[in-house]
This record gives sequence, structure tokens and C-alpha cells, in this order.
Amino acid sequence: MSPNIHYENRELEGERLELTDKDANYWLGPNLTLRGCTVVIGVGERQVIPMWGKLIDCTIHAKRELVDARLTTMSFKGCRFKGRFLGVDFGQRAGDERWWEHGGVEDCDFSEARLDLCRFQGCDMGTIRLPKWPCFTIVDPLQHGLELLSVPWPGDFTPVTLKGPLKELPTTVALTFYAPAEAKRSGATLEELKAAVERFDFIVR
Repeated sequence: MSPNIHYENRELEGERLELTDKDANYWLGPNLTLRGCTVVIGVGERQVIPMWGKLIDCTIHAKRELVDARLTTMSFKGCRFKGRFLGVDFGQRAGDERWWEHGGVEDCDFSEARLDLCRFQGCDMGTIRLPKWPCFTIVDPLQHGLELLSVPWPGDFTPVTLKGPLKELPTTVALTFYAPAEAKRSGATLEELKAAVERFDFIVR
């Protein structure tokens, strides 16, 4: 039976949390506050259970790729993210899951992270430092949705989905892709993708 390691009902400052035991499950919260800490994630997303808490001026390092994690019940302020994130949600996704109201992301730096198929929910993207090319981020994809879909895209890349069961959430304020991975998925080339995203000033690259 896998051991459960709980970080809950406490405040830690200046510490290093190593979430790296492949046989353990790590519970973050409820009621956890980390200040100036380093959090190293070296296990799969199913072994990290974010309940709710605040991370302030922390460094979050995904030592292995963090996949399909929903971090929308955790509040990040002034944090730096490193490593690879695939299909991860950041911010506040209203009405989703228990404790959604505790989620948020503000004044955070993702410039050293690799974000692919990641979403930012219910936050001010003006406070977020994003990774540069070969990552690219569509800001306000719903607001610009019709414009994005009015032009051809290379391969079968679709920048945003506005209809159907897979349509984008109303809380989504940005979508981030890693171009080499998207080129492989869509059958486009890096050059084609770069030329396509350069047409829009609301796509950060």
C-alpha cells in the first residue's frame, strides 16, 4: 500500500519539498501555505493531490513531465515554474471541483517552463510571464475565436474550439502550446506554425 504524505494545516517558509518518492502519494492541503519554498515534483500527476493552499514566492520544478494536472484549487503568487507541463490548468476555474474558489495565479514566471496544451483560467494574463518560442500562447482565445478560425492553419491544427462537447471553457483566458509537439500532432512543420502564429499580435511567442 502506497504511503500518504500530507502537507496540510500548516505554513512553511524557505523549505524544500521533494515530491519524488515513486511509491508515495502527496496531498497538498487543505489549508497549506508555502512561502519562499522550492517544490520539486518527480512523480506522476496521480500521486500529487492538490486540495487547496497558497504558494507565495515559491519555485515549482517539474522534474519529470507533469501531465493533465488540474492546479485550479491552488493559489500561486509570485512563483516561478520550471520543467515540463502538459495539459495542466492554472488559475481559478469557477464552479469546478471542491475548493475552486481558492485557486489563482498572479505575478508568476513561466519563462523557464515548457507548456504544452496548458490553459490559464480566470486570471489576469498581464501579470504572467510566459515562455517564448517554441512555446506560443493565445491570449483571450474566446474573444479572438472567430478571427482565429477565419484563416487557414497548417496541418490539422485548430487554435481554439468554440462549439461541441470539446468547446473551450468560458473561464479560459489563455492557451499555450509547445510548437514541436504540436507540429508532430497536427502534421505541420515548425516553420509553418511559426509563420501562422506571427499573423496575430495577441499570440505571445
